[in-house]
Amino acid sequence: MNLETKRLKIIIISDGTGETATAISRAVMAQFKEREVFFTRYKNIRTTEQIDAIFNEAAVHHDLIIHTIVSGKLREYIAELSRTTRVRTLDLIGPALTAFSNYFNQEPMSEPGLLHAVNDEYYKRVEAMEFTLNHDDGRNLASLHLADVILVGVSRTSKTPLSVYLSQHGIKVVNIPMIKDQPLPTELFEVDQRKIFALTIDPESLREIRKNRLQRLGAEKHQGDYAEHNKIVEEVEWANRIFKENKRWPVFNVTDKALEETAADIMKLLSMRKNNIFKQTKKEESNE
Repeated sequence: MNLETKRLKIIIISDGTGETATAISRAVMAQFKEREVFFTRYKNIRTTEQIDAIFNEAAVHHDLIIHTIVSGKLREYIAELSRTTRVRTLDLIGPALTAFSNYFNQEPMSEPGLLHAVNDEYYKRVEAMEFTLNHDDGRNLASLHLADVILVGVSRTSKTPLSVYLSQHGIKVVNIPMIKDQPLPTELFEVDQRKIFALTIDPESLREIRKNRLQRLGAEKHQGDYAEHNKIVEEVEWANRIFKENKRWPVFNVTDKALEETAADIMKLLSMRKNNIFKQTKKEESNE
């Protein structure tokens, strides 16, 4: 059948998602607007048997195969099949791998799916940051259970900056302010208590932080109890009593500590818990 009249198909095969090949193909097709073509995409292709099946299909209709396969052996196999079956193929990644390899004087890792893994990590961070910003300062508590970490503490204990920093590592964070003599939200006690991390600070250090904030805002004459020493002492002691009552909440003293240091301590504890759960799960499976 004449290529001018047949409906053309392009087959995309990839050891990852195939998104790279699809994007490039559609960019090229923009230069051939008069031609109609439809795409079939095969993801996570890792074996010669999978490739054989795809070529068998392509050979019947003389389809074009475009691939982004990082394995040198599989690319050679595809090239050989292209010659024997007379199926047209286009290798989008092989020449680039060769050029980079020659430039770096180093062989590529040839591990499939690495770009997809990077993209997944990126989208996880973006999702975490959006979640964290939407749950700043105790907002949207209906979805509190979706958080990975819940920070509680009195005003100016670095809850918001710490939340944002953790979210950049893909951790969904909610921060809840503690206001003296006001009850904490009931939702806080309905979620997994291991998610809750308490932040405390030395009263004198907190007083200096609050005084500096008021000065920046030009509101030191209207400070009320906010930066008054005795009131701050009472406020911190009140918060610490609540922390002691809730023994499952680890307490982090942020006095004179860099944000990164507190974040590292929290992430270390999260990792330890995760690994412990993983080990317990594996042990339970081995006993079955």
